[in-house]
Amino acid sequence: MSTLTTVLAILVALEHLYIMFLETIATNSKSTSRVFGISIDQLKSKTIATLLKNQGVYNGLIAVLLLIAVWQQDLLWTRLLLGYVVLVALYGSLTRKMDCSSLKNAFKRAQS
Repeated sequence: MSTLTTVLAILVALEHLYIMFLETIATNSKSTSRVFGISIDQLKSKTIATLLKNQGVYNGLIAVLLLIAVWQQDLLWTRLLLGYVVLVALYGSLTRKMDCSSLKNAFKRAQS
């Protein structure tokens, strides 16, 4: 496996671990509110918290599997898992309603 593939896979795994942390441990935090664009009041909802924690488990599992694939130098599984991440990201980008004000707010959140 090339060094570039290894580095990119590890970065994706670390990103998923961070997302898992936000979704499962820091569910009601200001950071989670900012990153996901959900108010803290909404994050305190039992339904939303349960959904986020469930999603966090999936993100954590993807991270762990990616790290195992890299550790084992298994190019096939690394490619499959990264491909899965790309497909999920494409689906999310296609199904997310985005208008100009949402884009401006996303840039403001990213800068703060």
